Amino acid sequence: MKPGILAVDIGGKNLKIRHSDHEERRKAPTGPDFSAQDAVTTIRELAHDWSWDRLTIGCPGPISNNRLLLEPHNLGGGWKDMDFASAFDCEVRLVNDAVMQAIASHAGGKMLFLGLGTGLGAALVVENIAMPLEVAHLPYRDKYTYEDCIGRRGLDRLGRKAWEEAVHDITARLRKALVADCVVIGGGALKKLRHMPEHATPGDNANAFEGGFRVWRDHYRLF
Repeated sequence: MKPGILAVDIGGKNLKIRHSDHEERRKAPTGPDFSAQDAVTTIRELAHDWSWDRLTIGCPGPISNNRLLLEPHNLGGGWKDMDFASAFDCEVRLVNDAVMQAIASHAGGKMLFLGLGTGLGAALVVENIAMPLEVAHLPYRDKYTYEDCIGRRGLDRLGRKAWEEAVHDITARLRKALVADCVVIGGGALKKLRHMPEHATPGDNANAFEGGFRVWRDHYRLF
């Protein structure tokens, strides 16, 4: 098999892939009934004419020892029990989706990444160490969590202006709490922001693929 890296980004609406030797990006829809086995089948179909010996899969949720610890909130079932390395018969790194984007954006120092999408993804990167942060379901205001206020539900419930105010407030709180040097904000809802929060810069959602490649090339340690 020709050496190469396949990077996969699995979200609540789409599964996207790119090969390290090709600029082309391919995608297929996901959704609340999209299972882990569906992901295996879809990846194989999308990448049917590519060869690779390393695979990075970015997906929502906490990960330990290359396995998901919880079923993703916005997808179907079977993720906790899926052994992706056996399914694809190659080296696999299963990575929190926010971590994969964070690695791509990291340029030194202690960087906080926030992904504004269907939910809220977060990660902290220091040197070559990348750690997912499960902050989405922490209480924020009244009965609402961080994700309730700055994820897709928050945007729909609050409206763009109040949602953006919450994004600025939560970004400042997390940056101070984690003593981060800088913040990168990505995700599908990034384009809804009129102004970036203080100490924050916009990420590029296409960076998820570069993060999938850098996991192997730059030997990032994943926690």
